[in-house]
Amino acid sequence: MCEGVDIGSTLMQPEDYDEGREVRAQTPEGPGTLLLHVNSPLLPLAMLRLGRRVIQDKYIVGCWAWELPSVPADWRQGVAFVHEIWVPSSFVAAAVISIAGDRPVRVVPYSVSLRRWQARRTAHGAGRPFTVLTIFNMASSFARKNPLAAIAAFRSAFGDDPATRLVVKTSNTSAFPSGITAIRDAMRKAHNIDLIDRTMSATEIDELYQECDVVISLHRSEGFGLTIAEAMLRGLPVLATNWSGNVDFLTPDNGMPIPYQLVPAEDPQGTYNFADMSWAEADVETAAAALRRLRQDPELTRRLGQAGAAYAARQWSARGYAETVRRHLGL
Repeated sequence: MCEGVDIGSTLMQPEDYDEGREVRAQTPEGPGTLLLHVNSPLLPLAMLRLGRRVIQDKYIVGCWAWELPSVPADWRQGVAFVHEIWVPSSFVAAAVISIAGDRPVRVVPYSVSLRRWQARRTAHGAGRPFTVLTIFNMASSFARKNPLAAIAAFRSAFGDDPATRLVVKTSNTSAFPSGITAIRDAMRKAHNIDLIDRTMSATEIDELYQECDVVISLHRSEGFGLTIAEAMLRGLPVLATNWSGNVDFLTPDNGMPIPYQLVPAEDPQGTYNFADMSWAEADVETAAAALRRLRQDPELTRRLGQAGAAYAARQWSARGYAETVRRHLGL
């Protein structure tokens, strides 16, 4: 038996997980395996919320993600509570292994799926602009997601060309109001850039992807790169910084990895503000050239999109994830 338990409210997280439920009396007790998707610093609080009757006799796996080359000191406090650690990428594994002690660290990529499947248009419709999408959550660190680089690359590639369009989709803007101001400044009143700063339904997100030809993510770091993965699954070619979590799966055969330079990790929102660590600054002009190439070569756009979709379907299926879990747990 497999059940999901949502403790997001306890950890003051958005209530956007609808496949589980809060802890209650009938939450399974006794032997079993608990996959705890709570990062190490908050893990003791999560276990307190679950309670002794739930966690007693369980084999506990900490499923953790982090977006810099090393984990902060407070990550050590959760290690003692788990039997092993699962991470979504080799990048995160390299960061976590230094604190893991004798706990095994395994790379277990997420299962990536869509609630509904809709076939994309494979060619530009008459009069439809070549459309680029960058999508991110402001609460996940504006500096880390780095949408200003995506805007700069688009502007360098196409200027004010009305036959092109950039969609900047964000949410949770109250987490960093300065971010929206910076985006509006970067747009410079461009008529071919649209800003969407509201929460959208799953159907609306599907429709947004349907309207786009390319997804761009010139992030400074990703633990995995879920937006990149979801774009690939939808058959959209992706331009992304060739560093951190997505290096495991985004290659020149199924996307466009963008070169970078390492710079100090500076985050005005605080989460990733570590002067002694580095993250990546993507090469904007290389990204601009890649955008121009995709616009000029529909066959390349189609081929990369198909290759990405094939990889996603092969590597991130729910069945494949379940098999990986069973293998690691000896089930």
